[in-house]
Amino acid sequence: MPFSACLAALVLIFASALPAFAADRPAVLPDTMAQRVIACTACHAKVQGNDAFFPRISGKPAGYLYNQLINFRDGRRQSPVMTYMVEHLPDAYLREIAEHFSNQHLEPPPAQPTSVSQAVLERGKLLVLQGDKAIKVPACIACHGERLTGVAPAIPGLAGLPRDYVNAQFGAWKNKTRRAHAPDCMADIASRLSLDDVAAISHWIGARALPADPAPAAAAAITRPLPLACGSAAEPSR
Repeated sequence: MPFSACLAALVLIFASALPAFAADRPAVLPDTMAQRVIACTACHAKVQGNDAFFPRISGKPAGYLYNQLINFRDGRRQSPVMTYMVEHLPDAYLREIAEHFSNQHLEPPPAQPTSVSQAVLERGKLLVLQGDKAIKVPACIACHGERLTGVAPAIPGLAGLPRDYVNAQFGAWKNKTRRAHAPDCMADIASRLSLDDVAAISHWIGARALPADPAPAAAAAITRPLPLACGSAAEPSR
């Protein structure tokens, strides 16, 4: 059979198969927030959620998620993919996205095994639960809640975050490639921690399982004023 005839036959076969493919697709995709943010869930809503640099955002305080979307859009946080996805979205729509993920409650990820020494874990535990007055670093739980699940409306949880992600974010604050609304309390804290201290914190947090109820604590669960002034977690109006 001549080549031209073979090509024509292949075209006919392919064309005859098109209706079957089309029949498998819905005529119109549902106009739901879940459908709109499907690109987000590819990285951020996996059940296990322990991918090295993709944090789970399920159930985090809506105010925190909204702030981060704004920060990516406005250049305070650096991620070409995230900036591309949100750079043209208005505040109101970003708030809708934040509310959507805040109301999700996926299966908690497992604790991450660690091979560091007990001394490293004890240092991490000290910094998380008590802080270190000698270097003027407050306890993590003073702001992020006793269970490290965050505090409404804008303080994120730390429990369940991948160890490498925690390390990377401290590095970003140290290198000034991650910023927040001034005063940037986490940038101040990161500048006072050594790399060994950062590793101790991330290993201790990573080795702990997310609580069965990972919901953020109520705003009244932490003592005000916060140990350091934080522009992204403003004091409640009186």
